[in-house]
Amino acid sequence: MKSRIVMELTTMNLMACGALVLLFFASANAQISSPTPAPAPAPDYVNLTDLLSVAGPFRTFLNYLQSTKVIETFQNQANNTDEGITIFVPKDEAFSSLKKPSLSNLTQDQIKSLCLFHALPHYYALADFRNLSQQNPIQTFAGGSYVLNFTDNSGTVRLDSGWTKTKVISAVHATDPVAIYETDKVLLPEVIFGTDIPPTPAPSPAPEIAPAADSPDDRGKSSDSSSPTSAPSSSHRILFKLSHLIMSLIIGSYYTLFW
Repeated sequence: MKSRIVMELTTMNLMACGALVLLFFASANAQISSPTPAPAPAPDYVNLTDLLSVAGPFRTFLNYLQSTKVIETFQNQANNTDEGITIFVPKDEAFSSLKKPSLSNLTQDQIKSLCLFHALPHYYALADFRNLSQQNPIQTFAGGSYVLNFTDNSGTVRLDSGWTKTKVISAVHATDPVAIYETDKVLLPEVIFGTDIPPTPAPSPAPEIAPAADSPDDRGKSSDSSSPTSAPSSSHRILFKLSHLIMSLIIGSYYTLFW
């Protein structure tokens, strides 16, 4: 009897050990078959200086960014934050055509604020401006009262700075975390230049074109005006010829009768 009990206990122990061994190998296989996912690769470093040097021509704007060291602020925002950056870049022609107001009278701090005014501290794709236009005004990187108003008309994005009204011409670079959009005008902040916006000059009036001398109206007027004076002149000449003819006939008859 005892031997039977011992055998049964031994069998149960062996079965329990086998089950533990099976559980161990099952958990080991599960760990091997489902490895820990690798972390997502970090986004590539974006060099704004290289981008603006190759595209464009944006040399004037890039010079302002470098002289004020704003390029470093934009670079840090692009690569060291989760927000990204959106930059509006005027062409070189936009600066050369800027006559009034001039940027030459601005202080270095105002030039720096002007550069910061051309960026938003967040990445916006073109499709995002439709929603952004419903949140006007939008604060720029310059902060404070340096704001922009946006409108999106069937995909055409327009910007209003208070002084400047322009639009996005093309997307120079639009890959998260950096969006660079080209504009045809420099964004002039109302905070710096005030509210006395120069009026748009009225178009000069078209010169009056004198009608041609031989136009139908002039011919009609000319004939009408000349007819009262020309008619008496012709009748006088006819009467003079008739009287001359009568006198000639009288004289001729006289010589015939008496000579």
